[in-house]
Amino acid sequence: MFLGEYRHTIDAKGRLIIPARFREGLGEKFVLTKGLDGCLFAYPPQEWAEMENKMRSLPLTRADARAFVRFFFAGACECEVDKQGRILIPGNLREYAGIEKDVVVIGVSARVEIWSAERWEAYNSQAAGQVEEIAEKIVL
Repeated sequence: MFLGEYRHTIDAKGRLIIPARFREGLGEKFVLTKGLDGCLFAYPPQEWAEMENKMRSLPLTRADARAFVRFFFAGACECEVDKQGRILIPGNLREYAGIEKDVVVIGVSARVEIWSAERWEAYNSQAAGQVEEIAEKIVL
């Protein structure tokens, strides 16, 4: 399980240090893809396999299902952690997530999310006012 929030910077070559607590769970190689809300999702191999199986079960006859599967898989790449604990985030994914320098890496149960610091702050500010309302709607 991935938990916590870590702040890092991305270097000029597009490399990001993955927090040590997340490296063990993600493994030496993991999948990075376009996420929802303007961030990136990182999945360890076993979680990615589960996501892939779920996507395969979506009906190909539905345009929205096809669009989501294309979005999710076309943006995906396999990342390998180097000896310094860094990954190279491809330019298309950095552009999608608005990542230029300051980055927030968060644990969200079975996945890791990578946000530009600006987007994370904006998202957090907006979501903070709605947490109680959302909690009331969700049955735990």
